[in-house]
Amino acid sequence: MTGKAKPKKHTAKEIAAKIDAATTNRGGGKAGLADRSGIEKGGHAKYECPHCKVTAPDVKSMQIHHEARHPKIPFEEDKVVNLHASLVTESSKTRPGVRGSHKK
Repeated sequence: MTGKAKPKKHTAKEIAAKIDAATTNRGGGKAGLADRSGIEKGGHAKYECPHCKVTAPDVKSMQIHHEARHPKIPFEEDKVVNLHASLVTESSKTRPGVRGSHKK
C-alpha cells in the first residue's frame, strides 16, 4: 500500500525550481550590493517619490505610481528624486576593526 497520497519521488518541476533558486542571484547580500547601490548596472530603485518615498526603476513607472496614489497632486518630473545622482561613493578610509580599534 502507498502512504496517504504522498508522492514517492520529487517531480522534475520541483527539482528545476530548487536548482533555479540555488543558482540565481536574487539581489541579496554582498552579491547584490552593487546592483542595489546602482554603481554597475543602474540598480532597480533609481527614482523615489517625493511624497511617499516609494521607489521605481524609471520615470514612466513613477508617473504611473503618482497617478494611482496621488491623483490630486499634479505630476512634476523635476520633483522626482534620482537616487543614483545623489549616491555618494565610499571613501578610501580604513574602517575600524571589530571592537573599534585600528588593527595594523
